[in-house]
Amino acid sequence: MGASFKIDDADFQAWADRVKKKATASKLRPLIEKSLENVGEQALRQLKTNTPVDTGNLRRGWVSEGSSYGDGGWQVKLANHVEYAYFVENGHRTRGGSGWVPGQFFMKRSTETIQRQLPQLIDPALYAFRAMFE
Repeated sequence: MGASFKIDDADFQAWADRVKKKATASKLRPLIEKSLENVGEQALRQLKTNTPVDTGNLRRGWVSEGSSYGDGGWQVKLANHVEYAYFVENGHRTRGGSGWVPGQFFMKRSTETIQRQLPQLIDPALYAFRAMFE
């Protein structure tokens, strides 16, 4: 079983010209930046929710350092500069060195959750992009 489709090249070329005229960096960049802002906000909420609380210092330590384009792609940078964040995430020896405190893996869990949510977070930008050509 098969299907056959014929596309008039003139129609396709006309559509490609319309896309090329409208798909300028100045029009796409704001859509991408807004989408990244949404991803960053959701990721920050997720990280704060999953961060364990003792004094609250570790949870309050989360900050967004913004979005940027480089190294072949867009990125959102979130950081926690609390000195013990790494050890709470990955685990560490006890003070006397005789035992082990297991890692909480709150960053890993948060990252996995955000990756699953990416399609829903990015879809509004894709719809806005598509609307530019209709």
